[in-house]
Amino acid sequence: MSTEYRNNHYVPVWYQNRFLLSGQHNNELHYLNLAPATVRDSQGRAHTMNAVRRLGPKHCFFEKNLYTTRFGSEESTKIEQTFFGSIDSKGRKATEYFSSFAHPSVDINAFNDMMIYMSTQKLRTPKGLHWLSSQAKTTDRNVVLDFMTQIQQIHCAIWTERVWQIADATDSDTKLIISDHPVAVYNRRCGPRSMWCRGYEDPNIALHGTHTIFPLSLDKVLLLTNLSWV
Repeated sequence: MSTEYRNNHYVPVWYQNRFLLSGQHNNELHYLNLAPATVRDSQGRAHTMNAVRRLGPKHCFFEKNLYTTRFGSEESTKIEQTFFGSIDSKGRKATEYFSSFAHPSVDINAFNDMMIYMSTQKLRTPKGLHWLSSQAKTTDRNVVLDFMTQIQQIHCAIWTERVWQIADATDSDTKLIISDHPVAVYNRRCGPRSMWCRGYEDPNIALHGTHTIFPLSLDKVLLLTNLSWV
């Protein structure tokens, strides 16, 4: 079996590329690792790697065989190759559309593709997969990955009924960044010690005051807010 689809980026390389500085020649991101690895030199002395490193997108936000399914001695990369292949292709175009959105443009296909991409993106990260594992009450990776493909549109109905806003940081010296879980949610009543934020949990998107935040590029961010809150 080909090894091409083994390094699974849970934050796609094409998406990371949208956050490279214009005119940058080395095409590297400043990558913060909250738990840098410890290595030993030839004399056995331990050294902790730098927490912030400059890395190209293909070296960021990936795990080997994160989406590989196993059945006995057989392995399959179809989820990475086929399932995410289609979603990322359409999501890339939708992200570009909303990043340069201007009224009165209307593209229903871009709207639908963006929701499916964002919904799946929220599930495909290590944090999202741990949440799915808790919901499915299993640690079987095959079951968790199958569960992800079945409920990939779980967030779409609520997001459809939200107010969509695009904020622009073009005139600001401070730009947008991304994380290992780029479809973020925020609810000001849910602090770090809240039951909604423990472990791998997020505030439920159905709560009145929950906002979904998705950076589109260095300068644009998509904000989805429940109509009841607006």
